[in-house]
Amino acid sequence: MSKKVAVIMGSDSDFPVVKSALAELKKYGVEFECRVMSAHRTPADAADFADNARKNGFGVIICAAGMAAHLAGVIAGHTTLPVIGIPMKSAALEGMDALLATVMMPPGVPVATVGINGAKNAALLAVQMLSVSDDELAAKLEAEKKAMADGVRAKDAKLQEEIANI
Repeated sequence: MSKKVAVIMGSDSDFPVVKSALAELKKYGVEFECRVMSAHRTPADAADFADNARKNGFGVIICAAGMAAHLAGVIAGHTTLPVIGIPMKSAALEGMDALLATVMMPPGVPVATVGINGAKNAALLAVQMLSVSDDELAAKLEAEKKAMADGVRAKDAKLQEEIANI
């Protein structure tokens, strides 16, 4: 059985975006826990969660945060598990502040970072990480890649047909 994925949000206001990550994890049959923890308002809780994540059966941690966006870095500082950051779009700087805060980590504290509000890609990256040691997940990913490619080829064939009829 594959490891679980932790999905941590800095605020419950991140949930509308984060839901797409949860849906993607469910699609692949990956068990997850979703929590609200703040790097600034509940730093001890966040550190405790990260310190114990491996022991509690997690294989990857996804962190969604906006503005100062220190959550992924704080979590990464307390675990050796892979951490994926989702920079959340905010009103002030359209998410650029969160993107830079998430991606600009010091040496020794890596955080994989997806695009602003890129929750679905964060989940897919977590599934890919888990698939390294889970052949069933790898097969599901391969089938999905094939389906995406087939979809693009079908769209191209339809376009070629329309062009021929101009």
